[in-house]
Amino acid sequence: MTRLRRLRKNKQIRNLLQENRLCLDEFIYPLFVVEGNNIKNEISSMPGIYQQSIDNILKECEYLCKNGIFQIMLFGIPEIKDSIGGSALSEDSIVAKAIRAIKKHFSEMIVSADLCFCEYTDHGHCGILNENNDVDNDKTLEILGKQAVILAQSGADIIAPSAMMDGQVTTIRQALDESSLKDKLIMSYSTKFSSAFYGPFRDVADSTPSFGDRKTYQQNPANRNEAIRESLLDENEGADILMVKPALSYLDIVRDIKESSLLPLAVYNVSGEYAMLKNAAKANLIDYERMLLEIMLSFKRAGADIIISYHTKEIQKLIIES
Repeated sequence: MTRLRRLRKNKQIRNLLQENRLCLDEFIYPLFVVEGNNIKNEISSMPGIYQQSIDNILKECEYLCKNGIFQIMLFGIPEIKDSIGGSALSEDSIVAKAIRAIKKHFSEMIVSADLCFCEYTDHGHCGILNENNDVDNDKTLEILGKQAVILAQSGADIIAPSAMMDGQVTTIRQALDESSLKDKLIMSYSTKFSSAFYGPFRDVADSTPSFGDRKTYQQNPANRNEAIRESLLDENEGADILMVKPALSYLDIVRDIKESSLLPLAVYNVSGEYAMLKNAAKANLIDYERMLLEIMLSFKRAGADIIISYHTKEIQKLIIES
C-alpha cells in the first residue's frame, strides 16, 4: 500500500488531496416563465420544476439570492404561437418582460436567456420553415439576431443560442455589436445532440415538434469528431462560452472539447437525466443524494466549468451540509 493510500484514511488528508470540488458559483438554475399572475404549474415529468408567472419567478429569485444562487437561465412559454415565433421578436415578449422585472429587483442576478424559436413556433421547430417544411437556416439567422438584441437590451447578461443554425454565433455577435451591446456574453449550445434525453423538457417548455424531428440541425449522437468541430466553429465565430448538451452520456465529448479549447465550457444536465434520477429515488432504487453528488463531480472531472442543472437548489443544500 502506498503512503498516499494509507494517509487517505485520514479525512482531512483525503479532503486535502481531492482533485475536484463543487462550487455553487459554477451552477446555473433554469426557470420557465409564462404569462399571467399567480401561476405555478408543476410539470409531472419533472417533479419540483414549474412553469411560473413573473410574480412567482420573482419570489423564486428572492429565494435563490438568499441561498447564494445568483445564476439563472430563462425559458419562455408564450400565450400566442405562429409560424415564425413572432412573439419572441417583441420587447413585450414574456422573457424580455421577465428579465426586466428580475433586473429591477435583483440586480445582482446573472441572467442567461435561452435564444431559440421552438417554444414560440406553432410547429415546434427552431426557426422559419421553407416550402419543404425544412428549417431555413439563413432566414432563421435574421430573427435570431433580432431576438438576441431584444433580450440583451432587456438586461440579459448572457445570450445562449440553442437553435443550432450554421453561423448563428457570427450573426448574434454582429447584431449585438451593432447595437452597442459588445459586453454581452454568448454562451453557445455549441455541441447539442439530437437526443432522447430532452423529453421532459418539451413538456415544461411546450416545444414538442408537431411533425418530424430535429436531426437535420442537431448533432448525431454517434459522431465524435463532428461534435468537437461544431464547438470549435462556434469558438472561431466569437462565442465566449461553449456548451455540451446533454451532459451525462457525453462526458467523452466534454473532455475532448476541454482539451481542444481554452474557452470556459458548460454542460447542460438535461431534463431526462433529472427525471431518471428523481424516479429512481422515488422507487427507492438508489442513494439519491450520494448519486447526485457523484454525477455532478463527474461533470467537473470531465472538464466542465459551468453546470446548468435543475438540481441546483438541491446541490446548494448538499454543499452547505457537507
